[in-house]
Amino acid sequence: MTDVPPPRSVLARGALLLRACGEGAGALTLAELALRTGLPKPTAHRLAGELVRLGLVERTADGTYRIGLQLFVLGQSAPSLRELRDAALPYLGDLHEATHENVHLAVPHGTDTLFVEKVTGRRATPIVSRTGGRLPAHCTATGKLFLAQDPGRPPHGTLPRLTPRTLVLPGQLARDLALTRARGYGLNWEEAEVGVSAVAAPVYAPGDASRAVAALSVTGGTRRLDMDRVGARVCAAARALTRALSTA
Repeated sequence: MTDVPPPRSVLARGALLLRACGEGAGALTLAELALRTGLPKPTAHRLAGELVRLGLVERTADGTYRIGLQLFVLGQSAPSLRELRDAALPYLGDLHEATHENVHLAVPHGTDTLFVEKVTGRRATPIVSRTGGRLPAHCTATGKLFLAQDPGRPPHGTLPRLTPRTLVLPGQLARDLALTRARGYGLNWEEAEVGVSAVAAPVYAPGDASRAVAALSVTGGTRRLDMDRVGARVCAAARALTRALSTA
């Protein structure tokens, strides 16, 4: 729960509930929804019921709430993300086949990185990310790419520490982002999950090599991930996707 008072409009309050449901790792109780949104419990209950009737939220058998199928369908219809995802899928598949690890397509979302697509398999290292999920940009390989392209706008406030290796001091993060810009790809050394690391490469907007609109990444167990070999594959796939977008 934040210290910012909840918005007054019904639409904005409904959006708060949808966002809370989407950010949860699983279904949420009414008390958890109220806590995450700052809404009074009766208000959260009334609005959640309306969202259930609209099919945007589902109520499970045990009375908890989760994102509904109708909202998923609406999200998939967003033209820009759908076109990006469709163009990226062959490259995601190739990366997974080559590495047998978790492969992501991510886009910037405020101070987070948003995972638009995830390809995984039985042999991949189990990790917390999911399609439609978000993680703080400062502790992910994809997020560091997005932060590095805009050095004048680093994250503000106290950065969450997800593991002992998360970079939370401004000077530490600034140095890491400078390295990211210099080498052209992002690295995450157990900064979001203990024992899990990642490498990511930028996908640029057509005709604008200064603005990364997305990123491809491979995430796996630190001991299993050959960063040099996997990094070269990820960078090659990101360059190929950038070319594909420019000719679409």
